[in-house]
Amino acid sequence: MDIAHIIAEEKIKQAINDGDFNDLPGAGKPLQLEDLSHIPEELRQAYRMMKNAGMVSDEKQLKKEVLTLEQLAAVCSGDEKAEVEQKLTEKKVMLQQIMKQKGMMSSPSYRQYQQKIHAKFFD
Repeated sequence: MDIAHIIAEEKIKQAINDGDFNDLPGAGKPLQLEDLSHIPEELRQAYRMMKNAGMVSDEKQLKKEVLTLEQLAAVCSGDEKAEVEQKLTEKKVMLQQIMKQKGMMSSPSYRQYQQKIHAKFFD
C-alpha cells in the first residue's frame, strides 16, 4: 500500500468514529439501482455522468410523461380524452425540440432507428 491509501483509510476510520456517516440521506434504505439494460454497455458510464450532471433528466422525464399520457388517453373518453391528447401533443413537441437541440436527430444511429423511435414516442 502506498502512503495515500493509508492516509485515506485513516481519514475514513476517523470519520466513522466521529459519526460523520450516521445521518446520511437514505441510511438504512435499500439502494435504488437503475435499469440501464437499454443502454449499450460501453455508453453506460457516460450516461450516468450525464444524468448526474443534469443533462439527461428532462428528456427522460418527458418520455415517461408521454408514455403515461398515452396510457391515460387510451382509457379516457370525451372532453377528458381531448384534454389529455392536447397535453400529449405538447409533450411530444417539447421532446422533439430537446432532441433537436441535443443534435440527436442528426446522428447516424438516430437515422438508422428513426422509424422505431417515432413509433415508440410520437405515434
